[in-house]
Amino acid sequence: MNANTIPDIWSWREFIERATMPDTTSHGSGRGARTSWAGASWDEAVELGTSGWTERVPDVDVAVADLRARDRVAVPATGLAPVAGVTGSEVDVAAYLSGIPECMIDVEPRQMSTQGKVVTFLVPATYSNSADHQSIINRGLALVALCSAIVTAGHSVEVWSGYACSIPPVRSCRYSAIARVITAGEPLDSGRLMFAMAHPAMLRRLWFGVWDSAERRIAERMPPHYGFAPFDCEPADLPDDITDAYVFPYLVAGDPQWSSWDTAIEWCQLMFADLGLLVA
Repeated sequence: MNANTIPDIWSWREFIERATMPDTTSHGSGRGARTSWAGASWDEAVELGTSGWTERVPDVDVAVADLRARDRVAVPATGLAPVAGVTGSEVDVAAYLSGIPECMIDVEPRQMSTQGKVVTFLVPATYSNSADHQSIINRGLALVALCSAIVTAGHSVEVWSGYACSIPPVRSCRYSAIARVITAGEPLDSGRLMFAMAHPAMLRRLWFGVWDSAERRIAERMPPHYGFAPFDCEPADLPDDITDAYVFPYLVAGDPQWSSWDTAIEWCQLMFADLGLLVA
């Protein structure tokens, strides 16, 4: 493993646990950053990360394309299943004539599985310290809306948050880490996804907290400014068995597509269509 890489974080619970462990370095600012810049106090960030962020996502009318699959998984769904009993709304004539007491049929909601396709996303969580809150929020909510559309179409998403940066003057000195936000096949937790994708405190509190509490030899190597661009995540950052993830570009402060919800969703829709996820 690269000396500047934190071991992969495989679940959201583990991410919160790692972020809130005691610091192993004295120069970390996960807990000490200004609240106005971080978007939330430390305690607020931990609460939002634990309970989710309930920002409303505007409705998006999109058509999901035929998706290429990494794996097929059992996608949870609720359906109506027939149940035999001594009471019900219909008679099972064959059972009745056979003298079986449980000859009545009713239906009840039941958790079922459908075969869907897994679409894996790796979204960079890192951006410059000058990135404004509204741009971060607009970009994140647009990504959440389109992920929700894919799930509504009967597929499953797996979402990873990535941390990547470089440390000048040696540009080859790259720091990286990944954390799985949503696991393939689990119900989509929109509050969790919104916090991870759209809230400034995801980076400026909790991701910084992960680095602050990392193994001491790694935590002390990360500079107090937490690195510079380029913040590109790479396919190789993901586990070896994930071979066809969609890796998004990092947010660049001042990019006009993030200035409003309308421009953010339009840009993301075009990008999703170029990737073959949406019907253009």
